Amino acid sequence: MAPKDYHDITYRTDDRLAFITLNRPEKLNALSNNLRAEVMDAMREAEHDENVGVIVLAGEGRSFSAGYDLSPARAAGDDDFVDERSKLPPTGTTHPGKNQWARHVIMTNWTIWELGKPVVCQIQGHCLAGGTELASTCDFRIVADDAKIGYPPVRAMTTMDMMWAPWHLPPAKAREFAFMGDSFSGEEMARLGWANYAVPAEELVDFTEQFARRMGNIDNEMLMYTKRSVNRQYEMMGIVEGLRSGAEIMALSAVRDAADEWNRRVQEDGLKSALEWRDGPFRDFRGAYDSAPKDRAVATGKKHDGGDYAN
Repeated sequence: MAPKDYHDITYRTDDRLAFITLNRPEKLNALSNNLRAEVMDAMREAEHDENVGVIVLAGEGRSFSAGYDLSPARAAGDDDFVDERSKLPPTGTTHPGKNQWARHVIMTNWTIWELGKPVVCQIQGHCLAGGTELASTCDFRIVADDAKIGYPPVRAMTTMDMMWAPWHLPPAKAREFAFMGDSFSGEEMARLGWANYAVPAEELVDFTEQFARRMGNIDNEMLMYTKRSVNRQYEMMGIVEGLRSGAEIMALSAVRDAADEWNRRVQEDGLKSALEWRDGPFRDFRGAYDSAPKDRAVATGKKHDGGDYAN
């Protein structure tokens, strides 16, 4: 039974394991502020439970997560776990000022990094944008071999909020991932080292649980100290400052001229139409739709003499 009344996730324990599951399958587990806040609350709940040794993070339905929820915020009353001031997951600051999203994302996800217990992420279907950031902060990733992992917002919106790619992928592939937003299969992401294992989709749940239970044979303090020891090596190599600097650059990318065109299309034509425009030339994601503009001009954010933006 869940220790709290969660809206957007489920939480259960079984022997040495705690299972935290994103539970908005109708939205492909889009990461709303409240969902992310609930995930971090459940992480702390599992950390506090001395009977739990290992945490499994998963997504209900056909996808782990399609990324951050770009739709309008839900009505009050469905966001019980966000900070009452900022309406964001609590991080110790309300993140005042413009373009603080990436900083907030890193501080939220860093809860998992500093957690005293290992987290195993189970990934099927789409794992996109913010979904990759959440998964990349976990200690282990086990993926369905046909999963699709990518960061399409870099095509028109901003740079990655959390520039994890250079820390998990070989340099050439890190650049490919961060520049173009194309999806990589689960099988390829395991080959590149981002995922620990890629298995057939029908075996994913059982394989992940067996992996986590095997680790659960180790006592909690040993797991904590091992995690801390490994993490501190990455911190000495600069991962904290690297991610923070990436957040500052993301804020700059959000105010470039061409960002105006993306924002205008969302406001005037709606999110789905804007996504078709973004992905059209790539012919994937929403760009695979017949209505998507396959040969659109590169965004400039500049207006013609007639006052309209370039198409």
